[in-house]
Amino acid sequence: MDDFMAARSQMAVSLGFHIIFACVGMVMPFLMAFSHYKYLTTKDEVYKGLTKAWSKGVAILFATGAVSGTMLSFELGLLWPKFMEHAGPIFGMPFSLEGTAFFIEAIAIGFFLYGWEKFNKWFHWFCGVVVGVSGLASGILVVAANAWMNSPAGFDYINGEYLNIDPIKAMFNEAWFPQAFHMTVAAFAATGFAVAGIHALMILKKKNIVFHTKAFRIAAGFAIIGAVLAPISGDVAAKSVSKRQPIKLAAMEAHFETEKGASFVIGGIPDEKTAEVKYAIKIPKVLSFLADGDFNSEVKGLKDFPRDEWPPVAVVHYAFQIMIFFGMVMMGIGILYLTASFWKKHWLTKPWFLKMFVVAIPFGYIALEAGWTVTEVGRQPWIIYGIMRTIDAVTPMPGIQYSFYFFTLIFISLSMIIVFLLLRQIKMVPKLYDPTDPNYKPKEH
Repeated sequence: MDDFMAARSQMAVSLGFHIIFACVGMVMPFLMAFSHYKYLTTKDEVYKGLTKAWSKGVAILFATGAVSGTMLSFELGLLWPKFMEHAGPIFGMPFSLEGTAFFIEAIAIGFFLYGWEKFNKWFHWFCGVVVGVSGLASGILVVAANAWMNSPAGFDYINGEYLNIDPIKAMFNEAWFPQAFHMTVAAFAATGFAVAGIHALMILKKKNIVFHTKAFRIAAGFAIIGAVLAPISGDVAAKSVSKRQPIKLAAMEAHFETEKGASFVIGGIPDEKTAEVKYAIKIPKVLSFLADGDFNSEVKGLKDFPRDEWPPVAVVHYAFQIMIFFGMVMMGIGILYLTASFWKKHWLTKPWFLKMFVVAIPFGYIALEAGWTVTEVGRQPWIIYGIMRTIDAVTPMPGIQYSFYFFTLIFISLSMIIVFLLLRQIKMVPKLYDPTDPNYKPKEH
């Protein structure tokens, strides 16, 4: 493995690991706050136990996200010094604000965890809401920085120099809203389905059914919000990409020839040498509509761009297909859940219905990872789109592959620790969190 590929691989692993915890941090506190609100308004002790259980999970995952996020910020400077040298002063504002949001989130988590019976009950609840709002803001601000890489703004690039820097314009670039909106929706779907599926599994095992049923209903509700909004946010994102990065859109669809009324490709195996997509299903004119809102609009093909500016077409296309597939599956589950909630309430307790959510536990995060693959790989060969190539930004230091192996080992170790801690949390539900369980011993909490 050469140093350039090692650097890219290390960033891929780091981002792929961290994004999971970033999404949990954006959504899980809202589940916790909603459960807390239910406790305050109903006085149902089960909701109190659920809130405490979820808050401990939030704390565990927040700590892991803080570690992986810190590692990631150091990696930007260590692996891509040329990029940070020029880009740092331009998009530093969202990173600085993200740091502020992170500290507010950390303080609010501390207040929430240790504020039981010490604070005013509504101030205590408000602390939980602050955790969610600051976590959401943190995620959006990081996405704004990434969006700048896809849509550079806030400076003039003259003779290789970055002049007339405007950090506000850089932060609120053309890509920030489409990316932030789509990312937020995806986070709600991914985290909601993962949490709902875990509680559905416990219901199927007939463990603390009342506790897990309440948890399942809350998490599923948040999951459905994300699943139903995903096509809308995806459409906004697709139209933005079509306008700003037409070559990325062409790679997503393995669209080689420029044409009007372009077809939307489902599946298929792209061949860059022959510029063909084999075994694909094509839906006429749909790609034109998705790209421009007009069934007959022209969509540029990859052949319209220099060959050395093509991203890896197969990787981008497959990742896009995976994202679309799992997104549609989650939307389908969301429609079934809404149907069950309003018209077929007996479905909610059926084993097949719960098993559907258990199977869907990883779907949101698979779609999320695939979506970020589209975003990052689809931008190649640029680290700053149209301005700086990725290969020109990499560190000249040798031995990056060893750093890649070391960081990967750290992430694997962290994953094992997290799984252990979360499994222990689930096992402690009867003793610490469910007041309806005969083994409940609140004094040990």
